[in-house]
Amino acid sequence: MSAPLQERARDVAGLVTAREVREGAGVLVRRSIGGPELDHLDPFLLLDEFRSNEAADYSAGFPDHPHRGFETVTYMLAGSMEHRDHRGNVGHLAPGSVQWMTAGRGIVHSEMPRQERGLMWGFQLWVNLPAVQKMTEPRYQDIPPERIPEVELPGARVRVIAGQTGGVRGAVEGIATDPVYLDVRLESGGAFEQPLPAEHNAFVYVYEGTAQLGDVSERKVLRGQLAVLGPGPRVLISAPGAPARALLVAARPLGEPIARYWPFVMNTREEIVQAVSDFREGRLG
Repeated sequence: MSAPLQERARDVAGLVTAREVREGAGVLVRRSIGGPELDHLDPFLLLDEFRSNEAADYSAGFPDHPHRGFETVTYMLAGSMEHRDHRGNVGHLAPGSVQWMTAGRGIVHSEMPRQERGLMWGFQLWVNLPAVQKMTEPRYQDIPPERIPEVELPGARVRVIAGQTGGVRGAVEGIATDPVYLDVRLESGGAFEQPLPAEHNAFVYVYEGTAQLGDVSERKVLRGQLAVLGPGPRVLISAPGAPARALLVAARPLGEPIARYWPFVMNTREEIVQAVSDFREGRLG
């Protein structure tokens, strides 16, 4: 007998296969949010995976570029990046580390590789800010690997970047959309269940192996696919075959108008025009 509707795990409402694009000065990324198949999933604006052993795919990096009105979240699995901004801040992104950058009223920064060869692998997520916080002062939460807690469960191991699971809270704090960001590693035959607020939008991005979602539809999601989840009180991810790894990400939607000119995300066209003017005249930050 299937579970009552109100108790069922969230089903897959849509499936997106990441597309290869070039960003920055020619970095190869695989984009699942922010492309033609999924423009955004409120409050998420973009999700890129960068993964390559070829230096030509990442060596040019992301030279100086501006942001206003949203947050960027960089999560490194392998390789090394250096962040610098126009205020003189410098940060080192090592394997396993996270940077949650709130651009607020404005940041001009660069993200450049600190390696000439080897695997570079990670993710960048863009999260929208509510209108009342779009012009806030910029801030960083730079979190080294040792500060990201891990939860050991039967059949699964979970790194808790934001939100909480198994009574353990992630290191990222003070984010308006109350996000959940979990890196889930499943053993063969393992499963992981996570409660979520009913109002949160959520997705699962599989980046190793094949995962299965839901307890009724049991939809398979392949490596490089993003599953947009429907409503429900919980998420169930399993790996009935080989081991799998996936990101489970959720947050409270803002329900506000979006005006976007690529490095700027505001609520109106007039605010975008002002952001462009501020950048050109050196007033962005």
